[in-house]
Amino acid sequence: MGRHQRAETAGLVSCLICAVLGGTAMSLYMTLAPAIWQISQRLFTVCAGIVAACGVVSFCCGYIKGSSSFTLRNGWFAPIRRAGETLALSVVYAATAFLTSFLILNIANGIIGTQMFVGYLVGACAGLSGVVGYLTFVQAQAMRAKTLAALLPFFVIAGVGGAGMTTDDPWWFVNNFSRLGDRTTFAASMFNTTLILAGLCVIVISYFSVSELVTTYRQRELWHRRRFDRPGRDLPHFRVRMAILSMLLAACGCCFIGIGSFRQTPHPIAHNAFAFSLPGITAVLLLALPWLAPLFSKAMYVVSDLIVVVGTAAVVVWRYDITSMTNLELLLGMLFFGWFIVFCRQIAALEADRIQEQVVHLQLAAEGADAVDEPLESRVASDR
Repeated sequence: MGRHQRAETAGLVSCLICAVLGGTAMSLYMTLAPAIWQISQRLFTVCAGIVAACGVVSFCCGYIKGSSSFTLRNGWFAPIRRAGETLALSVVYAATAFLTSFLILNIANGIIGTQMFVGYLVGACAGLSGVVGYLTFVQAQAMRAKTLAALLPFFVIAGVGGAGMTTDDPWWFVNNFSRLGDRTTFAASMFNTTLILAGLCVIVISYFSVSELVTTYRQRELWHRRRFDRPGRDLPHFRVRMAILSMLLAACGCCFIGIGSFRQTPHPIAHNAFAFSLPGITAVLLLALPWLAPLFSKAMYVVSDLIVVVGTAAVVVWRYDITSMTNLELLLGMLFFGWFIVFCRQIAALEADRIQEQVVHLQLAAEGADAVDEPLESRVASDR
């Protein structure tokens, strides 16, 4: 079997194991827990926690199994870096599994009713644990920035949706989204935690994305130097560009973390500082993207500029009291996460092209010196 087929097969095994463990753990909890801990919201919280735990264990097994960095052949830095990546990704997957499962359980409970749905809770926990165990193991075997970015919409929608369904303030949307997290209730904690972990997710994905940009650039430089025996088309200040891109992406993630960490009522200055800094940092990032990431297509730069124009127009409309702050925050949030997903897909496309070019380059080297003289770009085009 090939690598991908082995990953799918191992994912099915993980699905079965997680389903059995999840169903057994939920059954034991409902049998042994006192009555006060069998209220519907607490049951859903425990069930979602079990699903998240199964997902984390499955992800760690898949990610560590597919890595060769946990050795000391290249020194101590490689295993420490890989352990840090595993921890950060585990937090992202755990939060995504927990929030998504909690939202699904609440929706099902609203449709069926508490009295009837509780009887299905063991089966629901087993089913969700199995699905999450399968998905996390398979994704861990093929971890990419594109894979992580696909989690963002589910993660944010599940967290905000779950907080909105469980809040005791039915009119929070009249003011702004910060009102949803401006309390000490479970719903407010869920909303703030979602923002914090969304910021962490942005930082983690940014790390993978910038690493791929550096790898692609270095590979093209190396091939150009080998083919023509001279330095390649060096991008001026490439290290500075990558450093600024990393800092801007990390700053966006830190703004989300700051918004969730400082609630508006007790910390209005800190909360508003992070909230109003995020659109400004994002605008700088989008406008400077042609200089920061010159390997992207021109369509990406046009889309980035259009997002800045739409966001600026939305702010002007809000300033004239034509729309509410909630609508403005919703639009700006959708624009940011939509752009970020497209950004990660561009990174994934660069990675796929790099791998394909690497295969063609090896074929050229095997065919002899005459074939190597042929431009690599033309051979890649004919291979497609």
